[in-house]
Amino acid sequence: MSLRNSKRTEDRSAGAHPVGERTPLIAGNWKMNIDHLHAIALVQKVAWTLRDADHDFDDVEVAVFPPFTDLRSVQSLVAADKLPITFGAQDVSEHDHGAFTGDISGAFLNRLDAKYAIVGHSERRSYHHEDDAQVGRKALAAIRHGLVPLICVGETAADLEAKGPAAVPVQQLQGAVAEFAAELAKRADAGETAEIVIAYEPVWAIGSGKAATAQQAQEVIGRLRGALGEALCAPLGAERADAVAAATRILYGGSVAVDNVAGFLAQPDIDGALVGGASLDAASFAGIAQFRRHVRTA
Repeated sequence: MSLRNSKRTEDRSAGAHPVGERTPLIAGNWKMNIDHLHAIALVQKVAWTLRDADHDFDDVEVAVFPPFTDLRSVQSLVAADKLPITFGAQDVSEHDHGAFTGDISGAFLNRLDAKYAIVGHSERRSYHHEDDAQVGRKALAAIRHGLVPLICVGETAADLEAKGPAAVPVQQLQGAVAEFAAELAKRADAGETAEIVIAYEPVWAIGSGKAATAQQAQEVIGRLRGALGEALCAPLGAERADAVAAATRILYGGSVAVDNVAGFLAQPDIDGALVGGASLDAASFAGIAQFRRHVRTA
């Protein structure tokens, strides 16, 4: 199958949205940092900083991913102050309910007005031994409960040396998509849609201070977009698979900072950033969200 051209038709620095209205997403993964009281202060400061800078939240979406224990506080703040910031969970159970100690159901997250759930982060894959199939089942559970799964893929330094930059991320994505492709097809047949987001995070770059180059990230993310279309071709048909792949936002993550984000977001297939450590500092995270200004002044 041939994917539709996913390149932007206009310069991002001019404030243009990409083809298919892929609104850029700047997502902050707090990991196991910040309690619920400090979460309120951080979200307020991010929102105020961006408002003072006249940030257009419709033009660039900003989302935070606090620990589970912070979500209710963040939800209450966002609702009470009508903040234009979205939020999500750092994980979701593949199960809906039952004797699964420590798991968090997508149904619970939906009731908290969470929009997203991260699945397949490299730390979950490494420390909790989650494989591609389980990541896919978690994504399916998120979709089932009205959440948008943010599916993480990425290679280790050993993978990079042995197989090159794209082989492992593509394999991880294909393995996950196999678990929820039928659900996407069922919804498409019913005239419904279910959004997914993908994040390419080379494991060797996470927290290392050494990011991939913008060109390296673009190469892999372009391959991921093609692989997504191919994985969905059989259940959806070529035309619908093409449309889903062209519309899906794919982020880069791994040592994203104010001084390198503009280079990533200038690439034709990169639709945002999954930010780790820098998302814990309001000024840094707000600066990353204002990447268009860095493009203009670069």
